[in-house]
Amino acid sequence: MLKLSGVMPALVTPFDTTGEVDFVAFEKHLTLLRAAGVSGWVPCGSSGEYNLMSDDERDHVLRFVKGFAKPGETLIAGTNAPSTAGVIANTQRAKDLGYHAVLLAVPFYTKPTQAEIIRHFNAVIDATDMNIVLYSYPGKDGVEIGYEALDALADNPRIIGIKESSGVLQRAIGISQRYVGRIQLVSGSDDIAWDFMQWGADSWICGPANCMAKLVCQMDAAFRAGDHVRAKEIMQVLWPAMNVLESGKFVQKLKYGCELQGNPVGDCRMPFGPLTDAEKAEFAAAMQPILNWA
Repeated sequence: MLKLSGVMPALVTPFDTTGEVDFVAFEKHLTLLRAAGVSGWVPCGSSGEYNLMSDDERDHVLRFVKGFAKPGETLIAGTNAPSTAGVIANTQRAKDLGYHAVLLAVPFYTKPTQAEIIRHFNAVIDATDMNIVLYSYPGKDGVEIGYEALDALADNPRIIGIKESSGVLQRAIGISQRYVGRIQLVSGSDDIAWDFMQWGADSWICGPANCMAKLVCQMDAAFRAGDHVRAKEIMQVLWPAMNVLESGKFVQKLKYGCELQGNPVGDCRMPFGPLTDAEKAEFAAAMQPILNWA
């Protein structure tokens, strides 16, 4: 099984003033994240506005990130689509490009049953033989990848992990205990990432890493070095900004956070709207301790 570890940013996609993917800004962004200590890359997820890009744009982004990556850096592609056939096609392209795994939520717009979820993921594996990190985000998808589905999928060697983004710690604990050695728990609820680590999450697919990578990576490194007190101290610095992120307009705030770091990555595509002055002020205030971190 592919071992997942460290901080892997759920990458934003930079856009230029005309709304096109800005690969110059993208290279600068990835370079800064690598310097902060990330362990891999997760392009074309929800933080990357994948659902607002064409297939051609997603392919260009995946190729670009793959070309930037160094040996030893984990590559996980978001390959979601509304249909199973679309997921299979996207996943096969990611595999052909050399990605190590894909990150998959349930197909959007469908709210499938647990039986349909099982059938869907088995079909993707049968067609592609690709490693899958499940992505359970009921707040966005309207349905949870429940224990019924996880029980049925847990012994498939291609189901290597689950990014748990329900925000419910009890659920993360349940997964960590129920699937030891079978499904890796991946932190996906950023404001309780320290708690995830306490329950065995060795990796973190992290949207906030786009704009606070230095502290996020330091927190992860401290915890894995056994300095849990230091890790908690850093988490306490991170938590206010992460809490504001969770209050809404997540991707817009990620991109604004990059701007606050002196690393502009452009605006979000519609239908995402801009932040209000009040929203910017709230997030900037929460980011200040992070920006001031030595």
